[in-house]
Amino acid sequence: MFAVIFRAAINELDDDYEATAANLRDLAMAQYGCVDFVSHSDGEHEIAISYWQSEAAITSWRADPVHREAQQRGKEQWYKGYSVEVVRIERAYTSDNS
Repeated sequence: MFAVIFRAAINELDDDYEATAANLRDLAMAQYGCVDFVSHSDGEHEIAISYWQSEAAITSWRADPVHREAQQRGKEQWYKGYSVEVVRIERAYTSDNS
């Protein structure tokens, strides 16, 4: 299992941003094998973590034309800067104390 950690400093988010983000999330999960996606924004910064079964799936997603177009828009408009980390998950633990 792999995770992609995306962190960004927000510049200016318009109405199209939310629709684009939702579309990308759906596309990644339906066509590229993304198995989970979580994100949080405090208005100034955003972090998104997506989970993948293979590094090959991440590479395919990175090359998707819709994703590439959104990346370009992010660079030009939505973000002041960003970072991406791809990590291999060696172990994972959960607890449900409800």
